[in-house]
Amino acid sequence: MFMKRDDDVERGGGGGPRPLYPTMLENPQLRWSFIRKVYSIISIQLLLTIAVASVVVAVHPIARFFVGSTTGLVLYIVLLIAPFITLCPLYYYHQKHPLNYLLLCIFTVTLAFGIGLTCAFTSGKVILESVILTTVVVLSLTLYTFWAARRGHDFSFLGPFLFGALLVLVVFAFIQILFPLGKLSVMIFGCLASIIFCGYIVYDTDNLIKRFSYDEYIWASVSLYLDIINLFLSLLTVFRVSN
Repeated sequence: MFMKRDDDVERGGGGGPRPLYPTMLENPQLRWSFIRKVYSIISIQLLLTIAVASVVVAVHPIARFFVGSTTGLVLYIVLLIAPFITLCPLYYYHQKHPLNYLLLCIFTVTLAFGIGLTCAFTSGKVILESVILTTVVVLSLTLYTFWAARRGHDFSFLGPFLFGALLVLVVFAFIQILFPLGKLSVMIFGCLASIIFCGYIVYDTDNLIKRFSYDEYIWASVSLYLDIINLFLSLLTVFRVSN
């Protein structure tokens, strides 16, 4: 869904491939092939996430098991930690085929299971609102970043600011867990998180266009996939509190 662009975006008036940004030295065709590969992987990840999460939401005994028993709660904690544990070998082996695809699948499925459990206790209206807004924002920011890169804009400067903002967000989340501050603070948290991950979508898309090497297709996919998922969860938090 990310790659529906007119041919004139990829090719110039003379029929040859146009550079994606003014100072581009590499072959544009190779970079376009890399971008297509990354977005294809992300699309498969999102479809797999939707499939797994839909099963968890539709089969009610699954959610009841995880919240209604000690064993279920332990497994739930394991599922929450599993994606972060998988990221370590995935980063180390992200250029080793086919192990990188296997680790990516494990990472996606475990994360999707946690997302499904979150959605299982959320109304369908809130989920639909979050999905629609996430889709619109991701498509808009992606197209904007490609357009801006073509005109010479660079977003690498966002890296330190986004990392600092993410640290603040993590500390805020821990404070919220230890000392609940009420619905207003949860909504503020969700809004701040949404803005931060919008920034990450622009930043990682800019890296996809200019900086990721051709062998880093797995890590590029993971970066953008996490941006999209975190944006969805942030918007889900905002809509859930407001409803």
